[in-house]
Formats: sequence, C-alpha cells, structure tokens
Amino acid sequence: MNIKNNLPKIALGAWAWGNDGTFGNEFTSETLKPIFDKAMENGLNLWDTAYAYGTGTSEKILAGFLKGLQRDSYIISDKFTPQCADALSPTAFKDMIEMQLELMELNGFDIYWIHNVWDAPKWTEEMAKYFEGKDNVPLLGVSNHNLAEIKQADEILKSYGLKLSAVQNHLSLINRSSDSSGILDYCRKNDITFFAYMVLEQGALSGKYDTKHPMPEGSARAETYNPVLDKLEILNKELKRLADKYNVGPAQIPVAWAAAKGTLPIVGVTKTSHVEDAVKAASIKLTAEETAGLESLADSLEINAIRFWEKEMK
Repeated sequence: MNIKNNLPKIALGAWAWGNDGTFGNEFTSETLKPIFDKAMENGLNLWDTAYAYGTGTSEKILAGFLKGLQRDSYIISDKFTPQCADALSPTAFKDMIEMQLELMELNGFDIYWIHNVWDAPKWTEEMAKYFEGKDNVPLLGVSNHNLAEIKQADEILKSYGLKLSAVQNHLSLINRSSDSSGILDYCRKNDITFFAYMVLEQGALSGKYDTKHPMPEGSARAETYNPVLDKLEILNKELKRLADKYNVGPAQIPVAWAAAKGTLPIVGVTKTSHVEDAVKAASIKLTAEETAGLESLADSLEINAIRFWEKEMK
C-alpha cells in the first residue's frame, strides 16, 4: 500500500493513552477499545503514538487492539524519542526502534519520526543509516523542528538517498508559528505532509471549558489553560457560531481550520464521541473568509500556547 496516497484526512492521537499525567486521567484497554473500534469502522485508521507516551503504555494498548487485523487495514505512526534512548550506545537508534516493533508485534512502522530536536542531526543521520537500502521504508519525519532544522533534516536524508516526507508540529488557532515561520509553505513546496498536533489545545478549543467550568486541577493542561479561560471564552464563542452554521459541535471547527490550512490534523481520542466528532470535522470546508476571521480573532487575544517542551518556530 502506498501510505502517502492513502492517508485519511485526520489522524488519531494516542498520547493520552499513555497515562503520563498530561491529561490527568487513567485510561485502560477496556475503556479505549470501543474508541478504537468506532474509529476503524469509520475509516480513521491512522494511529499516532510514541514510546514516550507512558514509556510504552500507549504502544502496548494500541498493539493489543491491532492483533488479528490485516496489516494493510491500519497505519501506525511512531517516534524515536532521544530522551528515551541510551544516547551513549552506538546502536541506540536500532535498539529503540526494534524494541518498539517488538513491543507492538509489528514488522515495520508506516511513519517514523525523530520526536524532538535534542541532538536531532545525529539521530536523523542514525535513522538514515538504519533505513538506507532497505525495502519498505516508512514515511520519515521530524517533529518539533523549526524551519532551519527541517531543512537540515531533509538534506541529511537526501544524502542517504532518502526523503523527508513528514513534519509534525504544534499548530492551532492560538499557536500558528509553524505557519508564520514558513514551515507550512516549505512543506507544500517539497511534498511534505504536515501533521498538526494539539489543534484543540488539549480541549481548550473544544467549547467544553470556560471560567465557570475549568479544566481538572492537577493536570498539566489545567496549569496552562485555566489562567486564560476568559480569553478562550471569546474564541470559543466564535467557534460555536460557526459550529451552529455547519451543524456540528465547536470542537470540529479548529480541526476543520487545520485541514483548511492544508495540514493533516491529529486529534486525541479518549471517548467514542471524539471519533464521531472527527468524522464530522473531516467533512467541513471552511471558507477563506472564515479561516482568516478565526485567525484574526485568535491573534487579538494574544494567548501564549507554547508548551514547556516547545519553542516558537522562527
């Protein structure tokens, strides 16, 4: 199967499945299986995970759901996270990806990423060496990279006869630095698929939370978004207005906005309703005026949504 030509309009994220505290909840295979089944029934078969999501917890849960399914019926996106590898080992990259493949009981991933920029040129080269000359090379990508770092990764892969096929960065109405920096434009010109993560800002742009209904205390996202819920209420009101026009929920509009920018949004799913919402979002086509209006309003609120592991993409 040509993965590049068979990507769904929306990817589903399994970050929360790692139970790493980011979302302040506990998720189990029993509670997540109906979500997986609902997604697959609706053709949303691209699953984004990482060993860093609960040191393999997310991967293990997802692996359990994949057993017995035809290999070409799903697409798996996984990542090499430098901080999770034995950086001093000369076989660190090989050891990690093969450990992940064994953990997930797969012969290969469909998309594989360098997760962040920590010593990234070294790891990108290690990735290139690992896949050089191999059959069935996955789409190779980098995440949380700025434009100069993306170009560097592209050059490294090209020197080994490979290609940078994907970039995954934080992109939302309140964090558009991957757009203003020229990254989206570079991806368009070089046939690179841009995967937009946190398009809903971990629920902050879903319409679910406001000053009277803050995010659960004790979660990392509550620390970030609860202090600016008054500003988010203004943006969510406009999202609700557009949602009513398209007869969907507010959470579908930021996803539709990301798609309108030419990106492939990653939506985290922890309820079957999240899958149903994603299906609806995939069918919405915002007008250029609506897209620009949302961006103008978001800019006027001056919300800093860059998280502790990120940087502004300049």
